Amino acid sequence: MGDVQVVGVPAGPVWSHACRLDDLVLPYVVPDRAGECLDLGAQWPCRWTVTWKVGKCDVVVPVKDLSAGPAMASVPVRRFSWRAGQRHRPGLECLVTTGRQHGFESLAERWLLLVVDFVGGFEEVLAKPFRLRFASSDGKGSHVPDFLVLAAGASWLVDVRPGGLIGEEDEVRFAAAAQVAAAAGWRYMVVTGWRRQVLAGIDALSVRRRPMTDPLGLERQLLAAVGRRPWRFAELVDQTQVAAVARTHAVRLLWRRRMAVDLALPFGDGSWVYPVGGP
Repeated sequence: MGDVQVVGVPAGPVWSHACRLDDLVLPYVVPDRAGECLDLGAQWPCRWTVTWKVGKCDVVVPVKDLSAGPAMASVPVRRFSWRAGQRHRPGLECLVTTGRQHGFESLAERWLLLVVDFVGGFEEVLAKPFRLRFASSDGKGSHVPDFLVLAAGASWLVDVRPGGLIGEEDEVRFAAAAQVAAAAGWRYMVVTGWRRQVLAGIDALSVRRRPMTDPLGLERQLLAAVGRRPWRFAELVDQTQVAAVARTHAVRLLWRRRMAVDLALPFGDGSWVYPVGGP
């Protein structure tokens, strides 16, 4: 098994209203030795191919044409399977941003989908988007990335793998995926874990991510209060007419990133809540 290269975890606050996907994951670097195994000779973007699945048909394109591929019309190239005794746990996660269910093959992938839904700013999330066929010093190889997060700004190609499970063959596949992402103008990331407290905080906020009505105008009261000064969460909801009901709306405002907390700290009644922009 290869040595996982995880650089130092950044210190300091993680503001919920402004954080990006790469602010929340544990930093990981694909080792140089993995990239050195790839066959990146002349015309490699023409020789390496990507296979999309559109309906029941396979659509094969060279890497040089990847960004023009049928991404929005595609379906996962690998089916999600459920069977007795399997060690991983697949399922479906409904994203508020897309209003649809998206497949995952493990709980680690399910967490990635939840964080992507919180961060937002994307147009589509594709699970198991394509099969990459590449060349290396060991011959031909193939790899199915876990997710493609399409956005108007920077799109992400993402693999999810706990650090302790990354082997040398995985490193070569990740290096190939990184090359392909760069050729398409995408960013690439291997998610091995998350910064401390981040998942617990986002999970707590996600319980109020569904649409809600606000006939009492409590969200307006909460925003007005936090606009005057920061409050601890329990004190903030007490500034409204119905504190018990305002709790749910305060959590929803935090999920919608209209108020801010530090995700690097445990979330609870004692958490400081700030206006958007931080303290």
